[in-house]
Amino acid sequence: MHLTQTPKQEGERARPGRRWPRPRGQQFGRADPSTSSGWFCTHEVFREGAENSARGGRAPQRRSSGFTLMEMLVVVAIIAVLAALLLPALGRAKARAQEAICQNNLHQIDLSVHLYADDSADAFPQSTNYPPGAFTDYTRLLKSYVGQTAASPERARIFACPADTFSYAQNDEDYVAEGLHQQARYFYSSYAFNGGNFLIGKPPVQRWDGIAGRKLTSIKGPAQTALVLEFAGLLPFSWHVPGRAAHFNNALDMMGYVDGHVSFIKMYWNSITTNNAIEAWQYDPPPGYDYKWSGD
Repeated sequence: MHLTQTPKQEGERARPGRRWPRPRGQQFGRADPSTSSGWFCTHEVFREGAENSARGGRAPQRRSSGFTLMEMLVVVAIIAVLAALLLPALGRAKARAQEAICQNNLHQIDLSVHLYADDSADAFPQSTNYPPGAFTDYTRLLKSYVGQTAASPERARIFACPADTFSYAQNDEDYVAEGLHQQARYFYSSYAFNGGNFLIGKPPVQRWDGIAGRKLTSIKGPAQTALVLEFAGLLPFSWHVPGRAAHFNNALDMMGYVDGHVSFIKMYWNSITTNNAIEAWQYDPPPGYDYKWSGD
């Protein structure tokens, strides 16, 4: 409350520390009869008191500074629009990063196979007589060439493609939510060696093409001949651009070649089965594709 004391006589000079009288015409409230101090209350004080009384004696309340429902809905809508714009870009960036990792892995595996051949009279690793070991058993021969020892765990990061997050069961049709590099049956490897020329039957004969056990110098067209690739390319399907089946034509997969380069290519699949050849690794593609299985 603002209180003012007037001098004893109008026009009398105010004592030190006291205020001058208000200009003539200023309204004051009545003096408090219970005191003789001469203090007066301005009409603003009475007005505030009246307003407080009308509110039931409560002090004035300020408006809340929180968001209204409409403001919250606008913020949510903006966030949804930004997410819709950013998520596809983030997905593409993740896919490119996975492709780069797979490409780097295949470069190192490709080099390791060449080092193995140098130490093995110029010969590539031999294949077992039955898939999938015919394509993945080579990983055990390369341990010392990829920085592992005999005591190292079988699961090596270099043989794991980050896009390898699903596979298909042995009948090649049932979807499995587990990557090949997580399965012992595939020697914990996402990558396959071009070893389809294994011997089978009685007497054992070669039925399909491949370069297992062959001399490096005997390979014709090393820039087109597959050396190692993503296992998905053998069927083919794609981890990078998935389809809805275990086999489909033009699946995109990463492949390393005998000459040492690595490419992201289309894999050919013929839906018409001939000579019991039902998967991509069992026949060379027609012209227009950038690979071949045969070293001839």
